[in-house]
Amino acid sequence: QVQLVESGGGLVQAGGSLRLSCAASGRTFSYYAMGWFRQAPGKEREFVATINWSGGSTYYADSVKGRFTISRDNAKNTVYLQMNSLKPEDTAVYYCAAKMGRYTIATMTTAMDFDSWGQGTQVTVSS
Repeated sequence: QVQLVESGGGLVQAGGSLRLSCAASGRTFSYYAMGWFRQAPGKEREFVATINWSGGSTYYADSVKGRFTISRDNAKNTVYLQMNSLKPEDTAVYYCAAKMGRYTIATMTTAMDFDSWGQGTQVTVSS
């Protein structure tokens, strides 16, 4: 399994932006589909976005579509989540996830679809 480390979380005002990064260990990063999930207090972990192995295909939750952008740099073993127009309801711990293989990423929208996880990074959006 790949090891994942998220960074870039913090406190931001509503309407602001943050960019999360997820650095992966190993030399096979380009073999992995990657995803971002989030979990707010008292709620289940929910899907945010996924990206395929090449970066050529992405898929988003309706709640973030048009505001968030997932991307990857396989040369740097890193996946990103650019978050714009943040809202208080975006407040959560954000997790990076990975699954080796080539998949139809629109079908990878649950936590059970991934088998490697980072420790999470807190994002807090104040009103």
